[in-house]
Amino acid sequence: MGAHAGWVIAEAAWDDPDGEVLRQAQRDEIAILHGGNRDSEPGAAPSAADISHFVIARDAAGRALACGALRQLDAASAEVKRMYVRPEMRGSGLATAVLRALEAASRDRGWTTLRLETGAVMPAAIRFYTREGYAPIPPFGPYIGSDNSRCFEKILSPF
Repeated sequence: MGAHAGWVIAEAAWDDPDGEVLRQAQRDEIAILHGGNRDSEPGAAPSAADISHFVIARDAAGRALACGALRQLDAASAEVKRMYVRPEMRGSGLATAVLRALEAASRDRGWTTLRLETGAVMPAAIRFYTREGYAPIPPFGPYIGSDNSRCFEKILSPF
């Protein structure tokens, strides 16, 4: 799917053990930001039943470095879920590469819009998505009424 700077991004099964480790690390970080609350996510957590596409970025030795997923919302849109990059890889361009891989997969499926939610307590994520062309939108779906949610959207170019 993609290779750059010593890593490869490829589709993986939702239940890939390395993916589970990365997603748990993400949940652990989020829980710390929410004062230990492990149940801060509005709505249903993503699962194998509702994730349409999941990718893992690995280094040349096969070590899982990052992940991201897509949950289809309707015929034309999907939600970015479980974007996570190991702390030691942040600032390397890997998050952008994973996001671009998800955007390409969306285009391949005919989805023209990507939406996402991140927490108000995650300013680095808000800066990242804004820099990557995602515009703030009102809360959607399960995030309506959540004071902590910050939602974003990007209309994908056809190429």
